[in-house]
Amino acid sequence: MDQPMRMKNNGQISIVLNSQKRTSIRDTLRTEAIPQTFPLEHMALKEIEEELGSLVGMEEMKKMVKEIYAWIYVNKKREAMGLKAGKQALHMMFKGNPGTGKTTVARIIGKLFLKMNVLSKGHLIEAERADLVGEYIGHTAQKTRDLIKKALGGILFIDEAYSLGRGGEKDFGKEAIDTLVKHMEDKQHDFILILAGYSREMEHFLTLNPGLQSRFPLVFHFPDYSVDQLMEIGKRMLDEKEYILSHDAERKIREHLHIAKTSLSPMAFSNGRYVRNVLEKSIRAQAMRLLMENCYNRHDLLTIRSNDLNFSKGNSE
Repeated sequence: MDQPMRMKNNGQISIVLNSQKRTSIRDTLRTEAIPQTFPLEHMALKEIEEELGSLVGMEEMKKMVKEIYAWIYVNKKREAMGLKAGKQALHMMFKGNPGTGKTTVARIIGKLFLKMNVLSKGHLIEAERADLVGEYIGHTAQKTRDLIKKALGGILFIDEAYSLGRGGEKDFGKEAIDTLVKHMEDKQHDFILILAGYSREMEHFLTLNPGLQSRFPLVFHFPDYSVDQLMEIGKRMLDEKEYILSHDAERKIREHLHIAKTSLSPMAFSNGRYVRNVLEKSIRAQAMRLLMENCYNRHDLLTIRSNDLNFSKGNSE
């Protein structure tokens, strides 16, 4: 790879995806070794690619995961040849609005790193502010240390991480940040910390501790889904549950999604989660309708009609 990872001035690595100049490791994996026979040593990538392939959208994310695989793989080859291959901390930051797949991707990365022996367990510990911040001085540091201990060998995923810095100087959230920074350095190869949240808030969060920004070499951006992608997510969910939409129901959902995406703020519209909530409520409404109609033929059991759709305000939650 000419420059698979480009170091920014702030110490973060921007993964370059310029296909015009890329003819090295990633292309070799994609066009030669991987698609043809998948040697056993690359089975980890094959399995993760299949899992990523089941996700809607996130094409840049899928490319980045392959880049990280190639990066780690080649570093191991360099080490075996006696070349310099210093261990790089793999702490990450996920920036994006709700429902854009951040937690799902974190789980997949944990599986990949387990298969590559980067992590000994590969499990995911999900946490939020309440899991780290205590009620008195010293309590927060202990809660945070206990959480890191549970995450050793895997990934500690902290959603809405910016909330740790909302209380100001006297808030115990700052104590949690300081404890995380210390253990990211002391145990940087024993676990991976992923902080997730809205893009703008995460930028501010990085300013709260001078050591934060440089400790996150990998920053992933999760864009909002388009209406077509949201419809695809919904159809896959219904296929899995063995439901279909009537033509009118499909039209109404598409129209509603266009309205919801433009009328709700980016932070309020929860993307894939929004679609899932709409469909789950509609499935319950369909069940009630069939019960009242006492009609249970196969087509009726399969079909969600337009009058079953539920577009209540709670869908963004």
